[in-house]
Amino acid sequence: MVARAARAADLADLDGAVSDCFACPRLVDWREEVARTRRAAFRDQEYWGRPVPGFGTPDARIGILGLAPAAHGGNRTGRIFTGDRSGDVLFAALHRAGLANQPTSVAADDGLALRDTRIFAAVRCAPPDNKPTPAERDTCAPWLHREVALIRPTLRVVVALGAFAWAAWWPVLREVYGTRPPSPRPAFGHGAHWSGTTVPALLGCYHVSQQNTFTGRLTPGMLDAVFARAKQLAGVD
Repeated sequence: MVARAARAADLADLDGAVSDCFACPRLVDWREEVARTRRAAFRDQEYWGRPVPGFGTPDARIGILGLAPAAHGGNRTGRIFTGDRSGDVLFAALHRAGLANQPTSVAADDGLALRDTRIFAAVRCAPPDNKPTPAERDTCAPWLHREVALIRPTLRVVVALGAFAWAAWWPVLREVYGTRPPSPRPAFGHGAHWSGTTVPALLGCYHVSQQNTFTGRLTPGMLDAVFARAKQLAGVD
């Protein structure tokens, strides 16, 4: 898998390779079990049931790094943050920021397009209880590293959705940019900001999970502020 990620010639090649990964037995078993049993509301739909590639423009200046696909969201539709409540919140915010052409993301063929933005996850398979293990994160890391390498010429800022994504970013600095990560690592927090000299800036944002959005821990205004800051740092109008 490491070698396959490294030789991906472009994003289309990488996306196809990601979709055919079977490296983590626990995640493979879970994603396929969910696809077989399905949620009652989606009983008549055929689930994707495979790893979920990134989504967005190949010349992205803004990257959005998530945790992993949702069992009945990306694992169902085949597109990251598509078909679940988290995606509803995220794409509504991206639309308000002028980074998406529509505020909803319900299916892979719904016409959604991003501007100056690409979304990807630290782990590409839906994990049980939305909790991938550190070992699974590390096994999946070559896909993230190659994706960032392919958009490196334009990438200026990364928004990390949650502490797991924040932690997954630091190895990218060494593997893609040849830069030693800061020590000690900057602490995650909503609105946290770290900048290097020759690498993309990193912004922290609470994850767009229902646990955060339903309780008011993450509000639309808080999301708007993060994406406004990301646009400023990336030089996006």
